Amino acid sequence: MRLCPSVMHLFARWLRSCSRRSRNRMPQRLREPLSYVQLLISSLYFNSLTNSDVVVDSLFEPVFWMVDILTRWFGKVFVFLVVALTSSILFIAYVCLLPMVLNTYTPFWIVWHVCYGHWNLIMIAFHYYKATSTSPGYPPKMKNDIPFVSVCKKCVIPKPPRTHHCGICNTCILKMDHHCPWLNNCVGHFNHRYFFSFCLYMTLGCLYCSVSGRTLFIDAYNAIDVRTDTFFSFYHTSSTPYTFKDRMFHKSVIYMWVLTSTVAVALGGLTVWHAILISRGETSIERHINSKEAKYMTKRGKIYKNPYNYGKLNNWKVFFGVEKKSHWLTRVLLPSGHVPYGDGLAWDIYPLKKDMMPV
Repeated sequence: MRLCPSVMHLFARWLRSCSRRSRNRMPQRLREPLSYVQLLISSLYFNSLTNSDVVVDSLFEPVFWMVDILTRWFGKVFVFLVVALTSSILFIAYVCLLPMVLNTYTPFWIVWHVCYGHWNLIMIAFHYYKATSTSPGYPPKMKNDIPFVSVCKKCVIPKPPRTHHCGICNTCILKMDHHCPWLNNCVGHFNHRYFFSFCLYMTLGCLYCSVSGRTLFIDAYNAIDVRTDTFFSFYHTSSTPYTFKDRMFHKSVIYMWVLTSTVAVALGGLTVWHAILISRGETSIERHINSKEAKYMTKRGKIYKNPYNYGKLNNWKVFFGVEKKSHWLTRVLLPSGHVPYGDGLAWDIYPLKKDMMPV
C-alpha cells in the first residue's frame, strides 16, 4: 500500500528532471501539456492518505461513469419490463382463467378469487406508481441551519444524518436505501414505504397465482407432454385432439405459473431482507455501516447501539406511519398516500421510549 506513492514520487522526479533538460529545446505549445501532466501525477501523492486504492479508483473513474450512464438508460427498460410482464399475467388471468373460474368454481370461491385478486392488483399498481413517481427526498442546496454530519465531496453540500450520495441520480438522497433500477428511481425517505409495499404485495400476488394455479399447471404440463409423446410415437397414427385454443391455453398456464413462481422466490427473498432491516431500524446502506461500526466498537470493548432503532414494533409503526389502530387498515392494508414521519433532515423528533406509540 505504501509502495505506490513512493514509485509515483520517483516517476515524478524523473519526469521533472527530463522536463528541465528539454525545457529550453521544447516548443512553447508542448510545455503547457507537459506541465499539466506533471501536475496530475503530483496530485496523486500530495498527502500521506494516498494509496493504491485511490489510484485504482481514479483510473476506473471512466468505467464507473459509463456504468452510471447505462444504468440510467436501462432503468426505463426495466420499468417497461415490469409493466409488460405484469400485463401479460393479467391478460392470461382475465382471458383464460377468469371464464373457467366463473363456470366451474362454487360461489364462495368465485367471490374469494375475484375480491382478493382485485385487491392485490390495486395494491400492486398503486404502490408501484407511487414508488416510481415519488421523489425520494433531497437535502437543501442553499445555506440553512439544519444540523449535518458531513459534507458531500461530489455535491459539495452539507449532508444531514442518514443521507448518502447516489452516483446514478448524481445527487444526495435523504435516508437513502439503494437505487432500484426496476423503479428507475432511488429509494429514500419519502418513497421507501411505497417500495417495500410494492415488493410485499407483488410477492403475495405471485404466491397467490403460483399456489392457486398449481393444479392447472400440472394438468397443462401433462397435456403437452402426452401430446408430444404421442406425436413422436411410432405406434400411434393419430394425435391427441387438441385445438389451437387448447394448446395456447396450456402454454399460457405454464408461462404464468413459471413466471409467478420464479418472481415469488426471488422477490420474496428481497422482501424478507428488507423486513429484517426495517425491524432493526436501518437501511441497506446503514446495515454495512453499522456492521463495521459494531466491529470497531467491539475491538475497543464497547457496544454499538443504532440511534434509529426504537424497537421492532415501533420501527414498523414509524415506517408505515401508524398512529392509531385504524391506521393498520387505512394505511397498511389499503392504498394510502400519507407522508412519512419527519422531513428526513432531522431524526430527533421521536421520543426515546419503549412504547413510543401505544397502538
